[in-house]
Amino acid sequence: MVFAVVILSSLSGFFVLDSYPAPSSVCGYPLLFHSCEGRGEDELEDKKNLYSFNCMDWFLLPLATDSMIEQVSKAAKGRFIGDPSHVYEHLEIHKQGEGDKAEEEGIVTKVKEENRLAVTVHQIDEEASVVPRGAFVKNPHGLVQMNRTFGGLSQSEAGKLDSFFHFCKPKNLNKKSILEMGELNPAIDFLDVLSDDIPKGSWSLQFECASRACVLRSLLWLGLTFYHVPMTPQHGYIYIGDGTKNLDLPFML
Repeated sequence: MVFAVVILSSLSGFFVLDSYPAPSSVCGYPLLFHSCEGRGEDELEDKKNLYSFNCMDWFLLPLATDSMIEQVSKAAKGRFIGDPSHVYEHLEIHKQGEGDKAEEEGIVTKVKEENRLAVTVHQIDEEASVVPRGAFVKNPHGLVQMNRTFGGLSQSEAGKLDSFFHFCKPKNLNKKSILEMGELNPAIDFLDVLSDDIPKGSWSLQFECASRACVLRSLLWLGLTFYHVPMTPQHGYIYIGDGTKNLDLPFML
């Protein structure tokens, strides 16, 4: 079954979350979420995520906060239902006191599926969004913007994980030594490289279409595919899956 046909521009990210069970709708809600990302003046900081059922009517996703991520990790289990107003509930029993005077208190955590979708898209964006080295630059004012002079990676560069970055706030950059930092260009090397990902081997890099296109597939988020056409600025990524992170990856490598 074809869930979606998506034509990606050089800067687009598109997420498709396949819901379960198999019927086409539940209470009138289609069992498929489409989510896309819009960016402002600062391509790295000014991000807005939207979702849709039909790719015509779009709704703004809430910002994924730390408290929301914690609530989703506790309450949301299983696959997506397909109803953004559906509420997941999780009951935690806490004991207060000791011995015969101990009393049990139940704490219920509730989270809507819309919030779960926001957290899932946020996590995919943080852990699997990819851009080629040089596609974006940081100007003297600290704004991250598209590099209008980017002409694409060479064929040899496209075959190395070091040539691809996570398009999110860097987490490992400050851990590099002074010697390693001295070899970087601060205008373009301000993001984390895929080769530093843990566990090693969480990306599959291949050349397809008679070696005219470089394709990266995430083994952590199965269903995420990135493409880049060497010697051109064309690149993009798409995620088609059930929104489940492959936590078994360290044991599969």
